[in-house]
Amino acid sequence: MGNPLQISIFLVFCIFIQSSACGQGVGTEPFGRSLGATEASKPLKKPETRFLLFQDENDHLGCRLRPQHPETLQECGFNSSQPLIMIIHGWSGSESATVGKDSDSDYQVDGLLENWIWKIVGALKSRQSQPVNVGLVDWISLAYQHYTIAVQNTRIVGQDVAALLLWLEESVKFSRSKVHLIGYSLGAHVSGFAGSSMGGKNKIGRITGLDPAGPMFEGTSPNKRLSPDDANFVDAIHTFTREHMGLSVGIKQPIAHYDFYPNGGSFQPGCHFLELYKHIAEHGLNAITQTIKCAHERSVHLFIDSLQHSDLQSIGFQCSDMGSFSQGLCLSCKKGRCNTLGYDIRRDRSGKSKRLFLITRAQSPFKVYHYQFKIQFINQIEKPVEPTFTMSLLGTKEEIKRIPITLGEGITSNKTYSFLITLDKDIGELIVLKFKWENSAMWSNVWNTVQTIMLWGIEPHHSGLILKTIWVKAGETQQRMTFCPENLDDVQLHPTQEKVFVNCDVKSKRLTESKEQMSQETHAKK
Repeated sequence: MGNPLQISIFLVFCIFIQSSACGQGVGTEPFGRSLGATEASKPLKKPETRFLLFQDENDHLGCRLRPQHPETLQECGFNSSQPLIMIIHGWSGSESATVGKDSDSDYQVDGLLENWIWKIVGALKSRQSQPVNVGLVDWISLAYQHYTIAVQNTRIVGQDVAALLLWLEESVKFSRSKVHLIGYSLGAHVSGFAGSSMGGKNKIGRITGLDPAGPMFEGTSPNKRLSPDDANFVDAIHTFTREHMGLSVGIKQPIAHYDFYPNGGSFQPGCHFLELYKHIAEHGLNAITQTIKCAHERSVHLFIDSLQHSDLQSIGFQCSDMGSFSQGLCLSCKKGRCNTLGYDIRRDRSGKSKRLFLITRAQSPFKVYHYQFKIQFINQIEKPVEPTFTMSLLGTKEEIKRIPITLGEGITSNKTYSFLITLDKDIGELIVLKFKWENSAMWSNVWNTVQTIMLWGIEPHHSGLILKTIWVKAGETQQRMTFCPENLDDVQLHPTQEKVFVNCDVKSKRLTESKEQMSQETHAKK
């Protein structure tokens, strides 16, 4: 366990599995439930599932809904004409929290309702154009247990949620199709058990799984975890599926109608253990915990981002794996092969789960713009070459300079290479490409030597790389473009050289216009 990656993985599984060999926590507070400390500080209360409803985006307390107590619906401002979104947290943290306006039984438990809950509540309640009831399934007294016990409790809590929804259906004729459950980690499987416990022919409207927990769920049958059968529409965001010893914090297998795998799903940018110093400045002694759960919790922040930046929606594209996606081979939106990640997803249903991939930034707003580039090289050298390239892109809105290009293999003759480029900014319609062979002075000297030797040959030699055409596809707009060399008389590329490519259609149009103008001028002279 010498390198930072191994240490971070080890700590993750210490937290998840809670084995005694790993200890009970980091710092002074335990991660698992310490019965002795709890009993000494306050009397034991029976673990229960509580339901809270929030009045507005600034409400961090919530009003308790009690099944079979219809007066609480009015007290808490439940509006049966609006959809109901219930947030379901996962395995709990390590500090105390008092939640819920309930004078009879305000209580304190050794578990923290994490800050992201209030962020997602605020984001949902602040969308005035789409008013909704926003609630929380508070099962913290059942979640603040050793992981294996908390897993067992997910089915119990799911049945409690189903009981609430059935009561709403019976008491105020509230349709289950208007229900959207958003579950994080273990909460995703709670959502699944709630959906499967409803009974009857009709299903709840939607379930969103935010990096559904992997340990004790990966590879199990659909009735033992979240699955597409649990709601009319199920979507999932997988952000921490990196395996260690056969386990991953987030579940890797597809479990929804649409399964999104940002950055491949295994890990997330900005969450490396080397980011610990940044997290120390922000979170103090809790920095290690924050660093460890960064990738897992990224799913939550991607969802929140979709609410807060409705004009910057991230799009995922159906693909078999991240390797193919990285080559830009999957930027198609035909037949439902792409969809919007997050709250405003298009609710298409199909028999088979669709795996969608995308790249994101390391912080909000997370959206990037995906481009596929295809280039056919003609290598006039006998041996394969492995040059380093950069490309500058000029659009109608912005210009991005010197993007590094990695082909991953040596260039051989007459082969087309495809690769993916992502941009943080919307540069508008692409109009000019500048392609440069970036190589060291040593490479350039070797090349010049080769050129000198070739000059002594009996017959003339042509050497270098020839680039005649660059094909581009923009994932977000689905626009296809073809770029041609600005100077057709000089298409060879040598080390340290840069070639300019322009849109072939634009160039052809300009040539046509130029010829027409010349023809008109000639006719006028006659």
